[in-house]
Amino acid sequence: MTASHIIGVMTKLILLDTAMRLLAIGQLLLIAIVIGRGRAPRPVRLATALLLTGVACYLTLATLLFRPISGPFWALVQLAAQSVPLLLWIFAHLLFERAIDRRAAAIGFIVLIGCWIGFFFAALWMPEARFWIALLQRGVSLVLIGHAILIAMRERGDDLIEKRRRLRVGFVVVVGALSFMVIVLEMLFGFQRTGAGVAIGQAFAILAATTAMGVALLQSDPELLFDPARPAPIPVPSLSPAEHVLRQKLDVVIAGAIHREPGLSIGSLAERLGVPEHRLRGLINQRLGYRNFSAFLNHHRIAEAKLWLADPARVDLPILTMAMDLGYGSLAPFNRAFREETGVTPSEFRRAAIVAN
Repeated sequence: MTASHIIGVMTKLILLDTAMRLLAIGQLLLIAIVIGRGRAPRPVRLATALLLTGVACYLTLATLLFRPISGPFWALVQLAAQSVPLLLWIFAHLLFERAIDRRAAAIGFIVLIGCWIGFFFAALWMPEARFWIALLQRGVSLVLIGHAILIAMRERGDDLIEKRRRLRVGFVVVVGALSFMVIVLEMLFGFQRTGAGVAIGQAFAILAATTAMGVALLQSDPELLFDPARPAPIPVPSLSPAEHVLRQKLDVVIAGAIHREPGLSIGSLAERLGVPEHRLRGLINQRLGYRNFSAFLNHHRIAEAKLWLADPARVDLPILTMAMDLGYGSLAPFNRAFREETGVTPSEFRRAAIVAN
């Protein structure tokens, strides 16, 4: 094989790699714009736009043709690319309505900024330190990505809309898996520039993922991935005979305080009622108007909590004990759910209710 032939093949590979990356970047930015203009809560829209922009920045850094190391915006592009694992972790918490651990977020942010600054100092004065900085940054990134995927898998049963449930889980898992793959490949190649075969494989995988994500998200309903920030009231249509019977069964088990059971899932509730899970999902979401199963449980738990807090006979019952009795695993999720429902803390509600009585 002649040198000119090898150069020709390499040129074609570089052009193919660049074309796939540019297509993926365009799709990522299009999805970010559509979601950014949607009706989802502002924090979710912002996290999504930043996450997709970060992935786009990584694609520019990893290309075989364009290496903007000497460009004026390289530092910001590098920071955005390195932020993807932390942004994915934050995005997963917001998407699945999980409280963000501020200490963990602070540690992730400090490591991100520290490693970002460290790369520049190491490049100027301590080149041998780049390996250890990269190792720390990649290690923390793998932990964040793994936890984001774990959140998606744990919370996959909470959403009551089947198509949206699959899309949400798929979105986090696909982005997480691709990020995980990229980091592992970089670690295997010694944190150096990967070869043409690996780079083209990365570009193809990301292009395929962004294309599938764009088709699934934009073909029918741009709001499918998220709940609106202010959802319109859902009119409750008349129930069919089968739905009426299921509603009666549901009322009976709620009266029996099944909602107090810790770790109750919609699957276990459907099994107790002796009905297919999809029928119960449809009743709770489309007929009763709850956005997810957690909202359904919280509604009944908080309604009972308000009765207990206003009861003079339970005035000495600790709020932690009350939270545990109502099925919450700890005090924090109970306080958060109560405040979202009533606008005040349980202690404030108890004080006002007892004084009023």
